[in-house]
This record gives sequence, C-alpha cells and structure tokens, in this order.
Amino acid sequence: MADPLKDLYATILARKGGDPEKSHTARLFTRGTAKIAQKVGEEAVETVIEAMRGDRGKLASESADLLYHLLVLWADAGLTPDDIYAVLAARQGVSGIDEKKNRKG
Repeated sequence: MADPLKDLYATILARKGGDPEKSHTARLFTRGTAKIAQKVGEEAVETVIEAMRGDRGKLASESADLLYHLLVLWADAGLTPDDIYAVLAARQGVSGIDEKKNRKG
C-alpha cells in the first residue's frame, strides 16, 4: 500500500538543492531551518483556526499544508518518516500520561 507521506517526502528530497526560482521547496531549503520552522508554526496556527471555525474542507487543506511543511522540516533535520514512525510505534500501547512522565529532558 502506498504511503502518501513517504511519497511526499521523496518529492521534497528530490527538490532539495533544486532551483529556488522554480521550486517552492527548494526556496524553503535555501532560506534555512529558521524559515522552515516559522512556516510550520504559521501553518499550525492556520490549521487551528480552521478547526475552530469548523470548516472541514479548509481544515483538511490547512492540515495538508502543515504536513508538507513539517516534512520539509524533517528533511532539513535529516529525519525521515520512518524515524517518526519508530517513535510512534514505541509509544503504542503506552498511556500518554505515563509516556510524558517517563521522558528524559
């Protein structure tokens, strides 16, 4: 079964180092980690706003934007979807309250 996040991640990696005049993704990478992280924050806020408004279509659209920018941030940091999936798998079946109590640092 296809994994849309991994497919998008592969596209993002393919655009890294590309022409920033032709690729929004390449432009983000040239602007650096701080700008990428800022975009994640902006998209997160827009996602929250649409959730509060109750517009499912706009929430889906903003969620897609948020995921895209988050994947760009992962790629910038050298993380892959599999890295995140491993963290999620390790937390599976563990109470969120217990997991937070047991975090170090």
